[in-house]
Amino acid sequence: MSCLPEDVRALALMLPEVVEGAHRGHPDFRVGGRIFATLWTEEERVVLRLTPEQQAAAVEAEPDACAPVPGAWGERGWTSLDLFGVEEDFLRTGLLAAWRVTAPPALVARTAVLALDP
Repeated sequence: MSCLPEDVRALALMLPEVVEGAHRGHPDFRVGGRIFATLWTEEERVVLRLTPEQQAAAVEAEPDACAPVPGAWGERGWTSLDLFGVEEDFLRTGLLAAWRVTAPPALVARTAVLALDP
C-alpha cells in the first residue's frame, strides 16, 4: 500500500494541459499557469490544492496519510498526502480533484471524462 514520486509525475502528466515546473526547489504540476500539486520527492509526499470540503473528506478517508498543510494554506484546502500510506486509486482521485479545482472552467467542461476518472 504505497505510491512513489514517479507515480505522481506519471498520473499528473496524463491530465490535459498539465506542465511540470518547479516551486521552491520542488517539482510542481500546473494547469492554466496555476499549481495544483507540488511533489516533495525526498519526503515522498505530494501537496494538493483541494477545496476545504475535499480536504476534510480526504483526511477522514485516510487520516494516517492526509493532513492539512499548516497555516493559512491548509485552511484554504491545501493538503499534504503521504505517498507511502495510500493506494494509487486514492492518489489518482486526489490529483484529479486538485486538477479540476485549478483548471480553467472551460477546460474542465471540455474534458468531463478523463483518463484518471475511476
